[in-house]
Amino acid sequence: MFESAELGHTLDRAAYAEAEPALRQALLAAQYALGEQRRFSVVILASGIDGAGRREAVNLLNAWMDPRQIESHGMGEPSDEEREQPPMWRFWRRLPAKGKTGIFLGTWYTAPLLERAMNGLDAHAFHEQIEDIARFERMLTDEGVLVIKLWFHLSKARQKQRLKKLEEDPQLRWRVTERDWQHFNRYDDFHAASEQFVRITSTVNAPWHIIDGSDVRYRSITMGGIVLSALQMRLDQEAERLAATQKALAKKPAKAAPVAPILGLRDNLHILSALDLRQGLSKKDYDQQLEALQGRLNILTRHPSFNRISVVMLFEGNDAAGKSGAIRRVTGAIDARYYHIVPIVAPTDEERAHPYLWRFWRQLPRRGRFAIFDRSWYGRVLVERIEGFCRTEDWSRAYGEINDFEDQMVRHHTVVLKFWLAISKDEQLTRFKQREATEFKQYKITDEDWRNRDRWDDYVHAVCDMVERTSTAHAPWTLVEANDKYFACVKVLTTLCERIEAELKRLTAQDKGKKRGKKSIG
Repeated sequence: MFESAELGHTLDRAAYAEAEPALRQALLAAQYALGEQRRFSVVILASGIDGAGRREAVNLLNAWMDPRQIESHGMGEPSDEEREQPPMWRFWRRLPAKGKTGIFLGTWYTAPLLERAMNGLDAHAFHEQIEDIARFERMLTDEGVLVIKLWFHLSKARQKQRLKKLEEDPQLRWRVTERDWQHFNRYDDFHAASEQFVRITSTVNAPWHIIDGSDVRYRSITMGGIVLSALQMRLDQEAERLAATQKALAKKPAKAAPVAPILGLRDNLHILSALDLRQGLSKKDYDQQLEALQGRLNILTRHPSFNRISVVMLFEGNDAAGKSGAIRRVTGAIDARYYHIVPIVAPTDEERAHPYLWRFWRQLPRRGRFAIFDRSWYGRVLVERIEGFCRTEDWSRAYGEINDFEDQMVRHHTVVLKFWLAISKDEQLTRFKQREATEFKQYKITDEDWRNRDRWDDYVHAVCDMVERTSTAHAPWTLVEANDKYFACVKVLTTLCERIEAELKRLTAQDKGKKRGKKSIG
């Protein structure tokens, strides 16, 4: 796979001098067109063999293009905060907005590749990590991001020559570290692992471009040409799409269609209809159980192992189902320093300029803390699906993207709790009228609430599809019968305590197993 890049391509000074000005001008023009369109963002990954010119390539792109529209990220070792989050968190938070370019020197492939080559990460674990990353890239490209992956390559002989040459230059020897020579000594292992992962992760939507890094002029012109070609092709495609959309809108105005259940899931309406909404609690029983559960929750947050986990809670449900009240009962038991509530409303311009899940990744809590979402990422398969705020293909693929997102959280010791608060249509009407009649509650009832009520059946279909597709073993949905607010709050708190207790019990058992293992070895 790397044979061509090891042939030692060269470009003489005259040819370089002739090609460079036109290439730089074209790159700038494409970059400004990208900024004017603002229909997609660009992510450039600079990976490859040590000494093959990745750093120089990133610096050159910043010199050839307008650096004000480029965000370059040298991704070294993760910080303490980054270690507390799922591995992809540090990359999500740095994704560029539409119209801008993000360059990553050190990529999401670096850690698994080095683990495989240097530390003998087993093939199964390596493939699992690579598959996770491949799904992430597919999500990016599905969201419209242009991903350009550049692999800068050197043969083993040329890498050794390059490292020695740098060491001999007093002004450049600082760039060669002991780590570089350690990697060189494992060149064959790194080469084998690299060839495997490049082959697996070079996809139609995000292919790898392998660049011979032995000659600086050849490397520079080749890299610039790849970036320019990808940009121009995508700009042309976006212009064609925009023209087609405008033509279609001119012919026929958009019309909202009824929401049909996903094919094959038409029998899932029983998911909500099977709930017994008549369940309730007396005020006396509620007060007793609330006090006990809040005390239980508070004690759990002070458990010695609680600072090894984080908790993400999300509340969805019918309008007026009591989400805010349930959240208040939870936070009433937690130190205010250790939770934050995230009310989800319509996305801002900044949020719309990024992939859909970007604004949620940014809100994930650190270890020992809670993040409580009042509405959540499920808006894509609920309100956005029903109101036509996104394309069918967008909400259809969102189920898999959401499952991946939640799976990454759980694997990184986050307890994910998802509550759907369900009330009957009659109970909702009663609560709407109460809100209209109570002056200090009138802000809670809006025209949008009444519009949503008119589409009650559409929401039933969408919710049943959502639960069926995203209630997983690691992040199950808890359906809460919420006609009685007392019963709903107690069920939420009980579920929360049980899930945290189960995770702490798992960690304790894990620690005991490790201690037994050490004793047996000793």
